[in-house]
Amino acid sequence: MKILSCNSNRPLAEAISAYLNVPLTQAAVRRFSDMEVFVEILENVRGEDVYIVQSTSYPANDNLMELLVTIDALRRSSARRITAVIPYFGYARQDRKTAPRTPISAKLVANLITTAGASRVLTLDLHAGQIQGFFDIPTDNLIAEPVFAKDIMSNRNNGNELTVVSPDVGGVVRARSIARRLDADLAIIDKRRERAGMSEVMNIIGDVKDQRCILVDDIVDSAGTLCNAAGALMEAGAVSVSAYVTHGVLSGGAVARVAASPLEKLVMTDSIQATEAVRVSQNIRQISIAPLLGEAVRRIAESKSVSSLFH
Repeated sequence: MKILSCNSNRPLAEAISAYLNVPLTQAAVRRFSDMEVFVEILENVRGEDVYIVQSTSYPANDNLMELLVTIDALRRSSARRITAVIPYFGYARQDRKTAPRTPISAKLVANLITTAGASRVLTLDLHAGQIQGFFDIPTDNLIAEPVFAKDIMSNRNNGNELTVVSPDVGGVVRARSIARRLDADLAIIDKRRERAGMSEVMNIIGDVKDQRCILVDDIVDSAGTLCNAAGALMEAGAVSVSAYVTHGVLSGGAVARVAASPLEKLVMTDSIQATEAVRVSQNIRQISIAPLLGEAVRRIAESKSVSSLFH
């Protein structure tokens, strides 16, 4: 196999490469003066099984174009199979029509990746599971639950009972699955979102008094939901509140908002490369998903089961 990295998250690609003991394929991914994307594969890939590691995170459009142009370059270089490894799939929150005359951009992006020439997609914790069906090519949607559960258990103390909390009704399945792994209780926060980017906590379903609460979500963007949820849980008598989130978008003043919140810590995967603000933050920490992605790549290359990773 060959592993190739674009520019969105090279440290993660290097970690996957190290896990598999396969050197990164040499390629030039650069810009012309007018910011057009240009890609040149600097090694022979004819007949090879190639894996491109690229998150479509900020700047989302630039990183998406890098991925599409790289896929096209590999297809025209006669690669046998091209797998797009997309740790964070941008546009996933636009998975349905939320109002009249609005797009379903997640489907559009899936079409673009397929048309560019990808043979397969490997991604992590899609915002909505049905996005797998948007692709007309095989798509593996990994989950970060085993990585989170292992980290929570390694940092668990015996002083207080754990309660896993879903910050909204839509994340109940994810929270319940992690609670089952940890043999912990489950609570749900019922919130009302008045407009995009703003949320108001309405009610807590479940008993969190004297509990060590773990909020679990797939994406943290403005961090408003997490911070409001943490405040509500502390008011309800929780001993402490931490959060485990797969994709740390953290746009705008999100890092400062987390720092000023009751959150003891925010733990994220490295599906999105950390900014300097994240790296120096006192209560934000990243854990690596390179072993998870690397093992999935190995199993795909060897035509073995990927789902058995989570059993």
